[in-house]
Amino acid sequence: MGRTVAILLVTMVALAPVAGWTRPSGFGSLVAEYDALLQGRKEEGRCLPDVSPAAAAERRRQMMAFVQRLDTVDARRLTPPDRLTYRFMRWDAEDRLGGMAFDLDRMPFNSDSGFHVTLTYAANRTRVQDTAEAKSWLACLEAVPDYYAANIANARRGIATGFVQPRLIVDAVLETARRQAETPLEEDGLLSPLAALPSPISASIPADQVASWRARARQILAEKVRPAQRAFVAFLEQEYRPAAPESLAARDLPDGEAYYTWAVRHHTTTRLTPDAVHEIGLREVARIRAEMEALIRRTGFTGDFKDFQAFLRGDPRFYVTTRQGLLEKASEIAKRIDDRLPAHFGRLPRLTYGVREVPRDIEDTYTTGRYFPGDAARGIAGGFMVNTSKLDQRPLYELPALALHEAVPGHHLQTSLAAELDDLPAFRRRAYINAYGEGWGLYAEQLGKEMGIYRDDYERFGGLSFDMWRACRLVADTGIHWKHWTLDQARACFTDNTALAPHNIETELRRYVGWPGQALAYKIGELTLLDLRRRAEDTLGDRFDERAFHDAVLLSGSLPLDLLTEQVDAWISSRR
Repeated sequence: MGRTVAILLVTMVALAPVAGWTRPSGFGSLVAEYDALLQGRKEEGRCLPDVSPAAAAERRRQMMAFVQRLDTVDARRLTPPDRLTYRFMRWDAEDRLGGMAFDLDRMPFNSDSGFHVTLTYAANRTRVQDTAEAKSWLACLEAVPDYYAANIANARRGIATGFVQPRLIVDAVLETARRQAETPLEEDGLLSPLAALPSPISASIPADQVASWRARARQILAEKVRPAQRAFVAFLEQEYRPAAPESLAARDLPDGEAYYTWAVRHHTTTRLTPDAVHEIGLREVARIRAEMEALIRRTGFTGDFKDFQAFLRGDPRFYVTTRQGLLEKASEIAKRIDDRLPAHFGRLPRLTYGVREVPRDIEDTYTTGRYFPGDAARGIAGGFMVNTSKLDQRPLYELPALALHEAVPGHHLQTSLAAELDDLPAFRRRAYINAYGEGWGLYAEQLGKEMGIYRDDYERFGGLSFDMWRACRLVADTGIHWKHWTLDQARACFTDNTALAPHNIETELRRYVGWPGQALAYKIGELTLLDLRRRAEDTLGDRFDERAFHDAVLLSGSLPLDLLTEQVDAWISSRR
């Protein structure tokens, strides 16, 4: 019996009820129903979601009915794996209902995401390989005008009800929207799904058919997509921006206190109040700052903290001068991490990943890096996305922490491994709970110390700067949205305590303003994971096995933090 399987079986025994387990009649169909509900039972050929108020009302009705059906299940009779699925479904359904109560469709974009970049993300995960897939992608492009119109109608409802993004965010979205509308057709990333044709898989497709598809795609871009994008720009300029408030605080929106309180709970999966999160952030800032000061002294640098910041931001040794150079540096670090993974993980995903550029049409207002999930069934690797714009703002001392977080052992390892857990329902394999996923990404940055990824004190300082960045998020997000901080007050934590480049700080601040609560998930999740590991090490002593611990965290998929804690506690008990 494999070690991982043995661990899981022992954990199941530790969780067993006194009576025998059964699967109540209908539980399997209930699981299938929830999966279908989350998939949306999409219409044949529809690739973009129906965001109409009628569709939203129907989704809410179905979700409420599903929760009522959950009440008919006696969870005590379920096997431990089914009981975990039951509890996950209840948490997830109730959380989704909590968000639906605020009609979030009224605010269909923020500073770096939204309906206007939906197809940009999709294009990066789509590779057309046959006639059906080509027709499907062309149908996606054909659907853009209606999709834009529906989202603009929702935004108009936001204007009418006062649920509107601040002007700071509107200006950032306008910058991206204008660039999309002005991109030359041949440079548009929406053509990329057809770019790989013909491929070894699709070699039998005639060349003239491929040429016809590409010509049709360019025609749709010119005649339908570009007019929709230009209409969005005009809407932002003429209607939305004049209605945008100067206030940055979510608390100032209609029902704003309840909305932000829900956002904190949604993204952290805890019952922490905004004030409690703020205090945690202040403690973390003080702790990490002390470590940074000690590291500066260890380097022999004779100036103060601000002098060290200026040195890091200005010394040419920490920067490259070409986009390709940055990709090559990131790729070397990623492969060096790959080399160390088996020593720290009992199970690794089969799916590989690549190092790619952030799409250029969104890079100027985008974060420094991101992970784009792959799709093993469709032959698409995961993507460690590196922002290669503004190279004087992309210091190399940050790259190890970025690779650890976005690629491995961070998001690629966690999400790809979850997708391969065939014993879990499909919706749990796809699930991404922010506090778990982003907490794991930040835990991965800390694990890089044990793995020997940070090679010198400058890279170690870059890792501490990234940790401070997430601590400042707790302070800045709650400061802006709960305590009515100005942007200057929020900015101070980052400028005074991190080595982040000024452009990245401004990009991040817009993200926190436009996406209330999301930035809190990272540090809250990381602190929970670090606490669980300390608990396991203290309890098990010499019997602690790091690889087995990581399996215990990862092999149940993405979970709210309270369910994750119960799973790990059960694993600790089984190891005793």
